Amino acid sequence: MDAAATAWLDAVQFDAQGLIPAIAQDAQQGDILMVAWMNREALAETAATHRAVYWSRSRQRLWRKGEESGHTQRVLSIRLDCDADVILLQVEQTGGVACHTGRRSCFFQQLEAGQWRPVSDPLVDPKTLYG
Repeated sequence: MDAAATAWLDAVQFDAQGLIPAIAQDAQQGDILMVAWMNREALAETAATHRAVYWSRSRQRLWRKGEESGHTQRVLSIRLDCDADVILLQVEQTGGVACHTGRRSCFFQQLEAGQWRPVSDPLVDPKTLYG
C-alpha cells in the first residue's frame, strides 16, 4: 500500500508495543463480543478486507479471526475513540460464536456476591472449534 492510502493510520495512537485495543461489537444487537489487540498491519488489513484481523500476543503473529474455528467477523464499521487509542469494530459475527469458549461473547462472567459467575452457556463445544 502506498503512503497516501494509509495516511489515516498515522492518527492512531498505538502503545509502546505498537498495539491498540480493539473492541468487537455486534453491529445489529450492540453486544460487545470481544476485545483483542491490533497492530498497524492488522488494522490496515482489516480496513482493506473488511474482515477482522488482530495481533495475537500469545502467538506473536497476525490472527485472522476465524482462521481455525471458521467463525469470522465481517467488519461493517471501524471507529476510533476521542483519544485515538481504542478501536471499535462493528461486526457481523459468522456462526454466532466470538469466544474461544464456544460462547457468543467473551463477556460471559458476571460479578455476583463477590464471585464471578457464568451468565451464558457455550453455544458450541470449543473442542469442535479448535480440535
